[in-house]
Amino acid sequence: MEKLEAALAKARQMRQQAMGTRRPVTPGEADKSRPESRADAWIDAFQEIVLDPARLERNRITALAGGREATPYDMLRSRSLRFMREKEWNRLAITSPGAACGKTTIAVNLALSLARQKDLKVMLFDLDLRRPALHRVLGQAPSVSFHEVLTDRASFQDNGRRIGDNLVVAMNAGPARMPAEILQAERTAEILDEIERRWQPDIMIFDTSPLLATDDNVGFLSNVDCALLVAAAEKTTLPNIDICEKELAQLTNVLGVVLNKCRYPDTLAGYDYEYYG
Repeated sequence: MEKLEAALAKARQMRQQAMGTRRPVTPGEADKSRPESRADAWIDAFQEIVLDPARLERNRITALAGGREATPYDMLRSRSLRFMREKEWNRLAITSPGAACGKTTIAVNLALSLARQKDLKVMLFDLDLRRPALHRVLGQAPSVSFHEVLTDRASFQDNGRRIGDNLVVAMNAGPARMPAEILQAERTAEILDEIERRWQPDIMIFDTSPLLATDDNVGFLSNVDCALLVAAAEKTTLPNIDICEKELAQLTNVLGVVLNKCRYPDTLAGYDYEYYG
């Protein structure tokens, strides 16, 4: 385990050296280190999209405006953010053992909850290149896919769409060809570094493929600082959770496990969570 932690730390250090800057840890520190005009850079660069509240409600997206229904996601936000700041992390992957566990719902709600803190700049990327869902959840029809950005066929500014002033989402219009090869390519790591270096987000969230369904994450997760594992109550088996936790721990730092789709009436949004540290 010590060798694994050392390897992950070395990978993060090499990534930061390649970017030529140390990532900000807190919003206050970040704002002081950035030019005043950078606050408007996202507004100028990325086209804004307007979300349909009715569609969001149908898709269980409750964290846009806040309130009682958003409370569990706000708790997830606060705990994740606190732990990531302590570790000086800013890249978070969200994955699951299999399909239909609700990882995209968790990813979107977490990103929206984070973005309600106006001193944070957040980016959300759809990296489930086999079954992209971010565009459907948000009710969008992107003309440019993020996998085209990763293969140098489009620019990030043409793909990224802004929600409010401080959240940018990178969506796909459909599946990509050869997704594992794209995600495991050195060029993908370089492009993500370029995006981070240029736009300086405080938090980068990646909605990734299920662990047990593909090998897409094997090479990619070395590009993130930590990951959340989303399991579906009454569907995901304990052996599968155990297998995925162990596999995830070999690829990156495990931030915790989110138990989604709980049926308990006192669970506001239908999930519970467990953290490590």
